[in-house]
Amino acid sequence: MVSSSGGPASGENRRVGRDELMRVIVTGASGQLGRRTAEHVLELRGPDGVILVTRQPESIADLAAHGADVRFGDFDQPESLQEAFAGGERMLLISATDLERRVGQHQAAIDAAAAAGVRHVVYTSCLRPEPPNPAVVAASHYATETALVDSGLAWTFLRNSLYAEYQAAEAAAATASGRLVHNRGDGRVAYVSRDDCAAAAAAVLVGPGHQACAYDVTGPEPFRAAELAALYGDIGGRAVEVVPLDDDSFVASLVGNGAADDHLRYGAELVASFGRSIREGHMASCTEIVATLTGRPARTLREVLEFASRDYA
Repeated sequence: MVSSSGGPASGENRRVGRDELMRVIVTGASGQLGRRTAEHVLELRGPDGVILVTRQPESIADLAAHGADVRFGDFDQPESLQEAFAGGERMLLISATDLERRVGQHQAAIDAAAAAGVRHVVYTSCLRPEPPNPAVVAASHYATETALVDSGLAWTFLRNSLYAEYQAAEAAAATASGRLVHNRGDGRVAYVSRDDCAAAAAAVLVGPGHQACAYDVTGPEPFRAAELAALYGDIGGRAVEVVPLDDDSFVASLVGNGAADDHLRYGAELVASFGRSIREGHMASCTEIVATLTGRPARTLREVLEFASRDYA
């Protein structure tokens, strides 16, 4: 499997001329990442040959009104996918959210894409998904990457770092309590904004090349827990103490006293798995691929948090 965290030979963020247009597909187009990617694609090249696939076509009626071809497609209804993908040449496969079922869902999408004549699939993955990454999401991403390599289709992997937006709730809680409780150890992660992930995906989807490339899509600056606490405190106006815990103690801190329901415990263990992954160095990558692909610098974590802090004020 080819892996590259650097930039492609060509990936300028420019509006594509009509003589260069290929028909492109965005799956999950009504989701947060999918919709924003679709908007970037439409900005880059206009609506001609843009196919947006979603379980809820009515939710992106405004994009249809701008000329995009909005189609129904559901990974849980494989029979709907070949028709949804018909005529497309390059497809963005945005990873599904059900961790227990998504390997099968992704395989159905890959099979349907091949049957529909799609030649190149771009997949949103995670940093270093291969074993022994302990993050709960990693195994299904790695299985999908492997399925794409084995499919005979051209492929590109966008290995997105953790979303900067997800840190807003942690920042607000740390500021309120004066404590950043974590199990990250001394590990680092370069949090990336969702919009930068969408812009990078759009650039790959409409630009030439990128076959057999795996890009680490990250923010511009890696953070350890101490650096996060300092940033949270600076934005929130209150000193934040760093409180490191082992994995079991961290899970216990999230579920609270007494018996936790299965859903709460699963969520706590999922969060803890990311902390362990960071601690073990699986999420330490920090690249300039956002700038290389899009032509603009990646947003900083401070920028994202300062914008989000208005909602937590």
